[in-house]
Amino acid sequence: MSAIEKLGAQQSQVPARSAPWMVAEQLMDICRREPECAELIAQDLDNPDMSIVEAEKQIKAFADSHRTGKFSCVTPSEADRILREFYGLPEAGMGAEAPGVIGLDLADFLG
Repeated sequence: MSAIEKLGAQQSQVPARSAPWMVAEQLMDICRREPECAELIAQDLDNPDMSIVEAEKQIKAFADSHRTGKFSCVTPSEADRILREFYGLPEAGMGAEAPGVIGLDLADFLG
């Protein structure tokens, strides 16, 4: 079963649009953009301690510890960082280079 299938299965067990449901959406986005991360996430999701509910608890703990009055939130980049730390994923863009991508130095075309 792929990471996206596993995430969908876990997502179906929580209320739609709840915080854990949104965690699954964000993880699916990461899986689509970064196939190497999808493999790591798929392995971790077999462990109940690494479920989307547990991941959401990490995000909530961060939000609660950065509360301002009665308000707490997490920015998308903070949530991404927390999820990457929780699942042991590389930073965005730090994984394997996409096939067919080449480097280009404009200086090669000058004089």
